[in-house]
Amino acid sequence: MALSFTAATKLIAEREIRTYVRTKGFWISFGITIVALFALTVLPSFFSSPTKVAVVGSEAKAALSAGDFELREVADLAAAEELLRSEDVSAAVVPDPQERTPSGLRVVALENADTEVVVALAQVPPVDLIAPGEISGGQQQAVVTVFGLMFLMFGMGGMAIAQSTVSEKQTRIVEILVSTIPVRALLAGKIVGNAVLTIGQLVVLAAVAPIALKIGGQDELLGVVAPAIGWFIPFLILGFVLLAGMWAMAGALISRQEDLGSSTGSVVMLVMLPYFGVLFLFQNKLAMTIMSYVPFTAPVAMPLRVFSGEAAPWEALVSLALLAGAGVLMLLFASKVFTGSLLHTGGKLKIKQALATSKG
Repeated sequence: MALSFTAATKLIAEREIRTYVRTKGFWISFGITIVALFALTVLPSFFSSPTKVAVVGSEAKAALSAGDFELREVADLAAAEELLRSEDVSAAVVPDPQERTPSGLRVVALENADTEVVVALAQVPPVDLIAPGEISGGQQQAVVTVFGLMFLMFGMGGMAIAQSTVSEKQTRIVEILVSTIPVRALLAGKIVGNAVLTIGQLVVLAAVAPIALKIGGQDELLGVVAPAIGWFIPFLILGFVLLAGMWAMAGALISRQEDLGSSTGSVVMLVMLPYFGVLFLFQNKLAMTIMSYVPFTAPVAMPLRVFSGEAAPWEALVSLALLAGAGVLMLLFASKVFTGSLLHTGGKLKIKQALATSKG
Protein backbone atom coordinates (compact mmCIF):
# COMPACT_ATOMS: atom_id res chain seq x y z
CA MET A 1 0.00 0.00 0.00
CA ALA A 2 1.44 3.35 -1.08
CA LEU A 3 2.09 5.91 1.61
CA SER A 4 0.39 9.30 1.53
CA PHE A 5 2.51 12.38 0.95
CA THR A 6 2.26 13.42 4.62
CA ALA A 7 3.08 9.94 5.95
CA ALA A 8 6.00 9.58 3.52
CA THR A 9 7.36 13.00 4.46
CA LYS A 10 7.17 12.15 8.17
CA LEU A 11 8.88 8.80 7.56
CA ILE A 12 11.79 10.38 5.68
CA ALA A 13 12.11 13.18 8.25
CA GLU A 14 12.37 10.65 11.09
CA ARG A 15 14.89 8.65 9.08
CA GLU A 16 17.07 11.73 8.51
CA ILE A 17 17.02 12.61 12.21
CA ARG A 18 17.81 9.06 13.36
CA THR A 19 20.62 8.69 10.83
CA TYR A 20 22.47 11.82 11.97
CA VAL A 21 22.00 11.51 15.72
CA ARG A 22 23.58 8.04 15.52
CA THR A 23 26.78 9.30 13.91
CA LYS A 24 29.83 10.23 16.00
CA GLY A 25 30.57 13.18 13.72
CA PHE A 26 27.27 14.86 14.63
CA TRP A 27 27.92 14.70 18.36
CA ILE A 28 31.57 15.64 18.02
CA SER A 29 30.80 18.75 15.95
CA PHE A 30 27.93 19.72 18.27
CA GLY A 31 30.14 19.21 21.31
CA ILE A 32 32.82 21.41 19.75
CA THR A 33 30.19 24.11 19.17
CA ILE A 34 29.17 24.08 22.84
CA VAL A 35 32.80 24.12 23.99
CA ALA A 36 33.47 27.04 21.64
CA LEU A 37 30.49 28.92 23.10
CA PHE A 38 31.89 28.55 26.61
CA ALA A 39 35.39 29.40 25.41
CA LEU A 40 34.26 32.64 23.76
CA THR A 41 32.36 33.79 26.85
CA VAL A 42 34.35 32.37 29.75
CA LEU A 43 38.03 32.37 28.75
CA PRO A 44 38.35 36.17 28.38
CA SER A 45 37.40 36.59 32.04
CA PHE A 46 40.10 34.12 33.10
CA PHE A 47 42.90 35.54 31.00
CA SER A 48 42.15 39.21 31.59
CA SER A 49 43.47 40.79 34.77
CA PRO A 50 43.08 44.31 36.16
CA THR A 51 45.82 46.82 35.41
CA LYS A 52 48.12 47.39 38.38
CA VAL A 53 48.53 51.07 39.23
CA ALA A 54 50.48 52.79 42.04
CA VAL A 55 48.63 55.76 43.55
CA VAL A 56 49.88 58.56 45.77
CA GLY A 57 47.27 60.38 47.78
CA SER A 58 43.53 60.06 48.26
CA GLU A 59 42.72 62.10 45.12
CA ALA A 60 44.57 59.63 42.87
CA LYS A 61 42.87 56.68 44.57
CA ALA A 62 39.41 58.24 44.21
CA ALA A 63 40.00 59.07 40.52
CA LEU A 64 40.66 55.40 39.63
CA SER A 65 38.35 53.68 42.11
CA ALA A 66 35.55 53.25 39.55
CA GLY A 67 37.78 51.54 36.97
CA ASP A 68 39.02 47.97 36.68
CA PHE A 69 42.38 48.62 38.37
CA GLU A 70 44.40 46.98 41.08
CA LEU A 71 45.57 49.95 43.15
CA ARG A 72 48.79 49.97 45.17
CA GLU A 73 48.91 52.87 47.63
CA VAL A 74 52.41 54.24 48.18
CA ALA A 75 53.77 57.10 50.22
CA ASP A 76 55.40 59.22 47.54
CA LEU A 77 56.69 59.52 43.96
CA ALA A 78 59.97 57.75 44.78
CA ALA A 79 58.12 54.67 46.00
CA ALA A 80 55.94 54.71 42.90
CA GLU A 81 58.96 54.94 40.59
CA GLU A 82 60.55 52.00 42.38
CA LEU A 83 57.47 49.87 41.63
CA LEU A 84 57.55 50.99 38.00
CA ARG A 85 61.22 50.03 37.57
CA SER A 86 60.58 46.62 39.10
CA GLU A 87 57.56 46.29 36.76
CA ASP A 88 55.24 45.55 39.66
CA VAL A 89 52.81 48.17 38.30
CA SER A 90 52.05 49.44 34.78
CA ALA A 91 51.63 53.08 35.74
CA ALA A 92 51.55 55.48 38.67
CA VAL A 93 49.13 58.32 39.34
CA VAL A 94 50.58 61.05 41.55
CA PRO A 95 49.80 64.68 42.40
CA ASP A 96 50.96 67.21 39.83
CA PRO A 97 52.79 70.07 41.59
CA GLN A 98 52.27 72.33 38.57
CA GLU A 99 48.54 71.52 38.47
CA ARG A 100 48.47 71.32 34.66
CA THR A 101 45.13 69.49 34.72
CA PRO A 102 41.85 70.23 36.54
CA SER A 103 42.23 67.02 38.54
CA GLY A 104 45.70 68.04 39.75
CA LEU A 105 47.04 64.59 38.88
CA ARG A 106 49.62 63.23 36.44
CA VAL A 107 50.54 59.80 35.11
CA VAL A 108 54.06 58.42 35.47
CA ALA A 109 55.15 55.38 33.43
CA LEU A 110 58.37 53.51 32.74
CA GLU A 111 58.45 53.58 28.94
CA ASN A 112 54.90 54.02 27.59
CA ALA A 113 51.88 55.46 29.31
CA ASP A 114 49.06 52.97 29.93
CA THR A 115 46.15 54.09 27.71
CA GLU A 116 43.52 52.68 30.06
CA VAL A 117 44.84 54.78 32.93
CA VAL A 118 45.06 57.93 30.81
CA VAL A 119 41.50 57.51 29.57
CA ALA A 120 40.23 56.94 33.12
CA LEU A 121 41.71 60.29 34.17
CA ALA A 122 40.50 62.19 31.11
CA GLN A 123 37.89 64.89 31.58
CA VAL A 124 34.89 63.85 29.47
CA PRO A 125 32.81 66.80 28.24
CA PRO A 126 29.02 66.73 28.82
CA VAL A 127 27.06 65.32 25.87
CA ASP A 128 23.47 66.32 25.04
CA LEU A 129 21.56 64.23 22.49
CA ILE A 130 18.59 65.74 20.64
CA ALA A 131 17.21 62.34 19.62
CA PRO A 132 18.96 59.73 21.75
CA GLY A 133 18.95 56.22 20.36
CA GLU A 134 17.87 53.32 22.51
CA ILE A 135 20.49 50.97 21.09
CA SER A 136 24.22 51.64 21.33
CA GLY A 137 26.75 50.76 18.65
CA GLY A 138 28.23 48.08 20.90
CA GLN A 139 24.84 46.47 21.37
CA GLN A 140 24.23 46.50 17.63
CA GLN A 141 27.59 44.82 17.08
CA ALA A 142 26.68 42.15 19.64
CA VAL A 143 23.36 41.39 17.95
CA VAL A 144 24.98 41.33 14.49
CA THR A 145 27.56 38.82 15.70
CA VAL A 146 25.08 36.56 17.49
CA PHE A 147 22.47 36.58 14.71
CA GLY A 148 25.06 36.23 11.97
CA LEU A 149 26.68 33.21 13.63
CA MET A 150 23.31 31.58 14.33
CA PHE A 151 22.22 31.99 10.70
CA LEU A 152 25.62 30.70 9.56
CA MET A 153 25.25 27.60 11.70
CA PHE A 154 21.62 27.10 10.67
CA GLY A 155 22.34 27.62 6.97
CA MET A 156 25.35 25.30 6.91
CA GLY A 157 23.21 22.67 8.64
CA GLY A 158 21.53 22.25 5.26
CA MET A 159 24.74 20.68 3.97
CA ALA A 160 23.44 17.43 5.48
CA ILE A 161 20.65 17.42 2.88
CA ALA A 162 23.15 17.47 0.03
CA GLN A 163 25.36 14.86 1.71
CA SER A 164 22.53 12.40 2.37
CA THR A 165 21.15 12.84 -1.15
CA VAL A 166 24.41 12.12 -2.94
CA SER A 167 25.15 9.26 -0.53
CA GLU A 168 21.82 7.63 -1.38
CA LYS A 169 22.51 8.06 -5.09
CA GLN A 170 26.03 6.65 -4.84
CA THR A 171 24.84 3.56 -2.92
CA ARG A 172 21.74 3.18 -5.16
CA ILE A 173 19.47 3.25 -2.08
CA VAL A 174 17.52 6.07 -3.74
CA GLU A 175 16.20 3.62 -6.34
CA ILE A 176 14.53 1.62 -3.58
CA LEU A 177 13.20 4.76 -1.88
CA VAL A 178 11.53 6.25 -4.95
CA SER A 179 9.84 2.94 -5.75
CA THR A 180 7.69 3.33 -2.62
CA ILE A 181 7.88 7.05 -1.75
CA PRO A 182 7.04 10.04 -4.01
CA VAL A 183 10.15 12.01 -4.97
CA ARG A 184 8.63 15.26 -3.69
CA ALA A 185 7.88 13.59 -0.33
CA LEU A 186 11.52 12.48 -0.20
CA LEU A 187 12.62 16.09 -0.71
CA ALA A 188 10.12 17.44 1.82
CA GLY A 189 11.14 14.84 4.41
CA LYS A 190 14.82 15.74 4.07
CA ILE A 191 14.10 19.44 4.55
CA VAL A 192 11.75 18.90 7.52
CA GLY A 193 14.08 16.41 9.20
CA ASN A 194 17.16 18.58 8.93
CA ALA A 195 15.23 21.69 9.98
CA VAL A 196 14.02 19.92 13.15
CA LEU A 197 17.54 18.65 13.83
CA THR A 198 19.10 22.10 13.49
CA ILE A 199 16.36 23.78 15.54
CA GLY A 200 17.01 21.22 18.25
CA GLN A 201 20.69 22.17 18.32
CA LEU A 202 19.82 25.86 18.57
CA VAL A 203 17.40 25.17 21.44
CA VAL A 204 20.19 23.45 23.35
CA LEU A 205 22.56 26.33 22.61
CA ALA A 206 19.91 28.82 23.74
CA ALA A 207 19.59 26.93 27.03
CA VAL A 208 23.34 26.73 27.53
CA ALA A 209 24.13 30.32 26.50
CA PRO A 210 22.83 32.02 29.70
CA ILE A 211 25.02 29.69 31.78
CA ALA A 212 28.09 30.50 29.71
CA LEU A 213 27.34 34.23 29.81
CA LYS A 214 26.79 34.10 33.58
CA ILE A 215 30.10 32.34 34.18
CA GLY A 216 31.88 34.78 31.85
CA GLY A 217 30.32 37.81 33.55
CA GLN A 218 28.52 38.89 30.37
CA ASP A 219 24.91 38.65 31.53
CA GLU A 220 24.00 41.94 29.86
CA LEU A 221 24.58 40.47 26.39
CA LEU A 222 21.59 38.14 26.79
CA GLY A 223 19.37 41.08 27.68
CA VAL A 224 20.55 42.91 24.57
CA VAL A 225 19.83 40.03 22.19
CA ALA A 226 16.57 38.74 23.71
CA PRO A 227 14.20 41.49 22.41
CA ALA A 228 15.21 40.80 18.80
CA ILE A 229 14.73 37.03 18.97
CA GLY A 230 10.98 37.28 18.28
CA TRP A 231 11.59 38.66 14.79
CA PHE A 232 14.70 36.61 14.12
CA ILE A 233 13.13 33.15 14.56
CA PRO A 234 10.58 33.31 11.66
CA PHE A 235 13.21 34.88 9.40
CA LEU A 236 15.67 32.16 10.39
CA ILE A 237 13.25 29.32 9.62
CA LEU A 238 12.14 30.73 6.26
CA GLY A 239 15.76 31.47 5.36
CA PHE A 240 16.63 27.84 6.03
CA VAL A 241 13.78 26.66 3.78
CA LEU A 242 15.08 28.89 0.99
CA LEU A 243 18.60 27.49 1.30
CA ALA A 244 17.42 23.92 1.86
CA GLY A 245 16.02 23.78 -1.66
CA MET A 246 19.42 24.79 -3.01
CA TRP A 247 21.24 22.22 -0.87
CA ALA A 248 18.91 19.51 -2.16
CA MET A 249 19.57 20.48 -5.78
CA ALA A 250 23.33 20.53 -5.15
CA GLY A 251 23.20 16.95 -3.91
CA ALA A 252 20.83 15.65 -6.57
CA LEU A 253 22.86 17.00 -9.51
CA ILE A 254 25.90 14.84 -8.70
CA SER A 255 26.46 11.14 -8.11
CA ARG A 256 29.74 11.07 -6.15
CA GLN A 257 30.77 12.48 -2.78
CA GLU A 258 33.99 13.72 -4.42
CA ASP A 259 31.98 16.23 -6.49
CA LEU A 260 30.13 17.65 -3.49
CA GLY A 261 32.55 20.56 -3.00
CA SER A 262 32.18 21.90 -6.51
CA SER A 263 28.41 21.44 -6.48
CA THR A 264 27.78 23.19 -3.15
CA GLY A 265 30.19 26.11 -3.60
CA SER A 266 27.53 28.59 -4.70
CA VAL A 267 25.22 27.60 -1.82
CA VAL A 268 28.03 28.09 0.72
CA MET A 269 28.55 31.60 -0.67
CA LEU A 270 24.86 32.40 -0.22
CA VAL A 271 25.07 31.20 3.39
CA MET A 272 28.16 33.32 4.07
CA LEU A 273 26.76 36.41 2.33
CA PRO A 274 24.31 37.47 5.08
CA TYR A 275 26.94 37.10 7.79
CA PHE A 276 29.75 39.07 6.18
CA GLY A 277 27.43 41.54 4.43
CA VAL A 278 25.71 42.60 7.65
CA LEU A 279 28.92 42.33 9.72
CA PHE A 280 30.72 44.89 7.55
CA LEU A 281 27.78 47.10 6.56
CA PHE A 282 25.50 47.18 9.62
CA GLN A 283 26.22 50.91 10.12
CA ASN A 284 25.39 51.74 6.47
CA LYS A 285 21.65 52.48 6.53
CA LEU A 286 21.19 52.37 2.74
CA ALA A 287 22.97 49.03 2.41
CA MET A 288 21.04 47.57 5.34
CA THR A 289 17.74 48.75 3.88
CA ILE A 290 18.50 47.05 0.56
CA MET A 291 19.73 43.85 2.21
CA SER A 292 16.64 43.66 4.41
CA TYR A 293 14.49 43.06 1.30
CA VAL A 294 16.87 40.67 -0.51
CA PRO A 295 15.77 37.11 0.46
CA PHE A 296 19.27 35.75 1.07
CA THR A 297 20.33 38.59 3.39
CA ALA A 298 16.94 39.56 4.90
CA PRO A 299 17.04 36.87 7.65
CA VAL A 300 19.80 38.80 9.43
CA ALA A 301 19.44 42.36 8.09
CA MET A 302 15.74 42.97 8.76
CA PRO A 303 15.61 41.70 12.39
CA LEU A 304 18.61 43.89 13.14
CA ARG A 305 16.92 46.96 11.61
CA VAL A 306 13.75 46.32 13.63
CA PHE A 307 15.83 45.84 16.77
CA SER A 308 17.68 49.12 16.13
CA GLY A 309 14.44 51.03 15.54
CA GLU A 310 15.27 51.72 11.89
CA ALA A 311 12.41 49.66 10.45
CA ALA A 312 8.72 49.58 11.34
CA PRO A 313 6.93 46.26 11.99
CA TRP A 314 5.06 46.55 8.66
CA GLU A 315 8.43 46.64 6.85
CA ALA A 316 9.43 43.42 8.59
CA LEU A 317 6.15 41.81 7.54
CA VAL A 318 6.72 42.84 3.91
CA SER A 319 10.26 41.44 4.03
CA LEU A 320 8.97 38.25 5.65
CA ALA A 321 6.36 37.87 2.90
CA LEU A 322 9.01 38.33 0.20
CA LEU A 323 11.23 35.74 1.91
CA ALA A 324 8.31 33.30 2.18
CA GLY A 325 7.45 33.83 -1.49
CA ALA A 326 11.07 33.28 -2.52
CA GLY A 327 11.16 30.12 -0.40
CA VAL A 328 8.05 28.71 -2.07
CA LEU A 329 9.40 29.45 -5.56
CA MET A 330 12.75 27.90 -4.64
CA LEU A 331 11.06 24.74 -3.37
CA LEU A 332 8.95 24.42 -6.53
CA PHE A 333 12.04 24.89 -8.69
CA ALA A 334 14.15 22.55 -6.52
CA SER A 335 11.39 19.94 -6.67
CA LYS A 336 11.59 19.84 -10.46
CA VAL A 337 15.39 19.69 -10.49
CA PHE A 338 15.37 17.07 -7.71
CA THR A 339 12.87 14.93 -9.60
CA GLY A 340 14.75 15.18 -12.89
CA SER A 341 18.21 14.41 -11.47
CA LEU A 342 17.67 12.03 -8.55
CA LEU A 343 17.97 8.84 -10.59
CA HIS A 344 20.77 10.15 -12.80
CA THR A 345 24.12 8.38 -12.44
CA GLY A 346 27.44 9.30 -13.95
CA GLY A 347 28.89 12.80 -14.17
CA LYS A 348 27.49 16.04 -12.85
CA LEU A 349 24.14 16.95 -14.38
CA LYS A 350 23.31 20.50 -15.43
CA ILE A 351 20.16 22.16 -14.11
CA LYS A 352 18.83 22.59 -17.65
CA GLN A 353 19.20 18.84 -18.29
CA ALA A 354 17.49 18.02 -14.98
CA LEU A 355 14.53 20.26 -15.83
CA ALA A 356 14.21 18.66 -19.25
CA THR A 357 14.23 15.18 -17.68
CA SER A 358 11.59 16.26 -15.15
CA LYS A 359 9.29 17.48 -17.93
CA GLY A 360 9.82 14.31 -19.84
